[in-house]
Amino acid sequence: MSNSLNHAITQRWPAQNPDLIQLYSYPTPNGVKVSTALEEMELAYEPHLVSLSDVDVKSDEFLALNPNNKIPAIIDPNGPDGQQVELFESGAILIYLAEKTGKFLSTDPKTRYETIQWLMFQMGGVGPMFGQLGFFYKFAGSKMDDPTARDRYIGEAKRLLNVVETRLEGRDWISGDYSIADMALAPWLNALDFYGAKEVTGFTELKNVPAYVDRFFARPAVERAKKIPNPAK
Repeated sequence: MSNSLNHAITQRWPAQNPDLIQLYSYPTPNGVKVSTALEEMELAYEPHLVSLSDVDVKSDEFLALNPNNKIPAIIDPNGPDGQQVELFESGAILIYLAEKTGKFLSTDPKTRYETIQWLMFQMGGVGPMFGQLGFFYKFAGSKMDDPTARDRYIGEAKRLLNVVETRLEGRDWISGDYSIADMALAPWLNALDFYGAKEVTGFTELKNVPAYVDRFFARPAVERAKKIPNPAK
């Protein structure tokens, strides 16, 4: 039985199909994580484009769903026991969707927690460090004369890339079979291309990481997901 969506965010982003999962996002690495999961898991959902400008992410309507004013966020009107589930934080959303569908998160306890471990590695390490690298290498921080911050995040990105490079030796995916950990990690590794930082971080000198990123983006679901929601519309 389907429930009808009930949330203040619909005042700004009306739901055309209120019985579906609602995705509020933008195709940044964090956004692509969740659109990839939804596509890979073949879940019916309705995407809503939320720009990264304050007019959207700091609007009263969006803050009612995510007080941390970051994309992505979801509402599932048909959660456990028929309750509406409202979630922000991409890692939490990935775990929720995996548990909802029984896909891309192993039921074997050892593999399950290993997968969550690598998901947390991305959430706590790769995402924050690469994001700061982008700020200090490509965006406003790049104009600073003092190179301390820029050098710090270049060095940290190199370190994290080498962790992944070592982990991927003899593996196609980061934790057993393809999983939500890969959906989290690969989009952020690919962000180095957007930041123009592949060479400075040593990405181009690696063997396993570039092949892993290519393998991820060759998946048909990922090809669709990287344009969802479509910012051109």
